Amino acid sequence: MKFLSSAISRLARMRLWRIENWSNHPVAAQREVLQHLVTSAQYTEIGKKYSFSKLFTIRDFKKRVPIHEYDDIKPYIQRMMNGEENILWNTPVYWFAKSSGTTSDKSKFIPVSDESLTDNHFQASKDVLSNYYKNFPSSDLLTGKGLVVGGSHQISKVNEDIQYGDLSAILMQNSPFWGQWLRTPELSVALLDEWENKIEKLAQITAEENVTSLAGVPTWTLLLLKRILEIKGKSTIKEVWPNLELYINGGVSFVPYKEQFDKIIGEKINYLEIYNASEGFIAGQEKPDDDGLLLFTEHGIFYEFMPVEEYGKPNPQTMGLDDIVVGKNYALIISNNGGLWRYLIGDTVQFTSINPYKIKVTGRLKHYINAFGEELIVDNSDRAIAIAAEKTGAVINDYTAAPVYFSDKNNGGHEWLIEFDKEPSDKTAFIYELDNALKEINSDYEAKRYKDIALRLPLVHSLPKGTFTEWLRSKGKVGGQHKVPRLSNERIFLEEILAVKNRQ
Repeated sequence: MKFLSSAISRLARMRLWRIENWSNHPVAAQREVLQHLVTSAQYTEIGKKYSFSKLFTIRDFKKRVPIHEYDDIKPYIQRMMNGEENILWNTPVYWFAKSSGTTSDKSKFIPVSDESLTDNHFQASKDVLSNYYKNFPSSDLLTGKGLVVGGSHQISKVNEDIQYGDLSAILMQNSPFWGQWLRTPELSVALLDEWENKIEKLAQITAEENVTSLAGVPTWTLLLLKRILEIKGKSTIKEVWPNLELYINGGVSFVPYKEQFDKIIGEKINYLEIYNASEGFIAGQEKPDDDGLLLFTEHGIFYEFMPVEEYGKPNPQTMGLDDIVVGKNYALIISNNGGLWRYLIGDTVQFTSINPYKIKVTGRLKHYINAFGEELIVDNSDRAIAIAAEKTGAVINDYTAAPVYFSDKNNGGHEWLIEFDKEPSDKTAFIYELDNALKEINSDYEAKRYKDIALRLPLVHSLPKGTFTEWLRSKGKVGGQHKVPRLSNERIFLEEILAVKNRQ
């Protein structure tokens, strides 16, 4: 084990020269990626439809190929799941990542080709590891086991050769031998379907392992860690896993959870954020505490960035890396080596720097509140919630918010449902701190709050523990990568969650 770990760590360090090359020349790397994608797919159905063989510039590509949302490519994907080949990509696609979004009861299936596994997901994972060793050359990370709190896996009934599941399950199923060797628990447990049973088995097995790294969505990882402490009768995770040194998180902002992790782990460890979506491994922190995630420009994905105000226009404009403005909100559009072409994945990002290019995920294109012109995005609400919690001694498990519309007696506002792990010392003070933080962070919100003319003070409800989990269960979305939508411009989610609370 020690020999294998040291060999892998040496290989990871050897990758650094390549990382330096594409991070120093990102525009050139992106041109090469697009050229390779278009050349590879020129004889596919979509390649023939848009004359890929005649596309020689990025301008031609953007002019010829329209921006796609999921419904636009769903018929193609359905045919691929039925076993047809050369539709969106030039090699057979046997794996499809099932969307974990909570905006719809209907699942989305994202094609995951062998190329996207090898040249994107696994290559990006190795680059994250290489950067980690660059920053911590004496790390013992690979002398122990990595615990991934991932999703479940099911076999598609459409075709014997076609399989689908959560992205994390697909990655575990296809990971190279050394990945299997360094992971805990065994695959049969890691891919269990029933989430409560899975958490219990994960806890029972991994509590006895030498775990040096964790990865997973914060909410479900916390649930597992709390169960492990119960089993072992310990007060901190470091007492169970003294060699734990790294937690890799993604999927939701880590800001509201950091205090809980610090407390439950008991000693300082390193936190790294990654941006690994079903559509591709897009970015990752070069080092802990970096402001922004390094954009992976050589990993089989060509990026475009659409200013959010362009969304919904007949011919929306997109930007390349040359034209990016730091701090501006963009909707992310990708073309990748799994067969997605100018695909609007629904996430919004901001650049924190352009040398090198680093981004942060600010929310979802449709997860925001703008009922009164306040343009509140998830990045704003995450930061404000964290500030209010810190100032009032609260610890938060999760939250969601939606608008309260004007009535005969009241003006508009925002209604918040918050599940506290620890209630604030003064709930009224928490509400004022939340409101003040939002005003400090978002000038549009501040303007609408002026003298309560458009927006009144936030309305905050405390939810019993487990309410969000119960709501997710009612939607068939317990566990894995499934998460609560933080903001919505409509009240559908909020009303459903309130109904769950009232039944308890």
